[in-house]
Amino acid sequence: MQDIVAVLGQAWITSVMLLAVRIAALLFLTPVLYAVSMPAPVRLAIVLGLACVIALPLAGSGTAAVVDVGALIQAVLVEASIGATLGLGVLAAFAGFGLAGRLIDIQVGFGIAQVFDPLTRSRLPILSAIFGLFAAVFFFTIEGHHALMRGLAYSVELFPIGQGWTPAAAAEPVLKQFGALFALGFALAAPVVLGLLLVEFALGVVSRNLPQMNMLAMGIPVKIAAGLLALSVWATGFGAPASRLYAAIYQSWTGWFAQEGRR
Repeated sequence: MQDIVAVLGQAWITSVMLLAVRIAALLFLTPVLYAVSMPAPVRLAIVLGLACVIALPLAGSGTAAVVDVGALIQAVLVEASIGATLGLGVLAAFAGFGLAGRLIDIQVGFGIAQVFDPLTRSRLPILSAIFGLFAAVFFFTIEGHHALMRGLAYSVELFPIGQGWTPAAAAEPVLKQFGALFALGFALAAPVVLGLLLVEFALGVVSRNLPQMNMLAMGIPVKIAAGLLALSVWATGFGAPASRLYAAIYQSWTGWFAQEGRR
């Protein structure tokens, strides 16, 4: 261990540990790592590996090592806050998919049928869990993990490891993204919700003209069939609003980085 410290330098090892805190706060706050079932030691190894790779250019840079306990705790909290702020953007995008799934679940009637969701580690309605899994698959399909790593690497340049930052610069971009979350999330489910609303109107007309029919027994299977049919048809146009949800992540980060760069 002493030989490793002598070769790499105490300052670089401290930088790796602090950067690992930033990466852990980013990844553990988002469902990215939970998309694939893996043990906790494997997740820790991934975080440390990414920290070593990103911090490799800092080796031998002459960065002073943090030796004071109070300064070290403060640096850990700073790194955790930066990583958590980055993670909020990713979390908002995944929450948009969850919102779309909940809207369809309520309209179809799947709200009471819940399954275990591995992404959120909780029980969710069926379509909400499916939307969450689709969000993770779509994220990796459009190479969102590559853009995530590029944003993380740029954050190291903009916010040097262990140094302070101004949370006020991130407030406006993050709030704008969360404000657009409901519109973008509804855009994912809007055609299906509209189709189910028309089915509700049709069932209401039938119930008005044929009061002897049990609309509760007939309406539920009709809405389920109509909802799944509308969802399968809408799947061909699902990519555009989903891409806008993920584009909002990088727009939020870009706005934050731009405001921080002007300071």
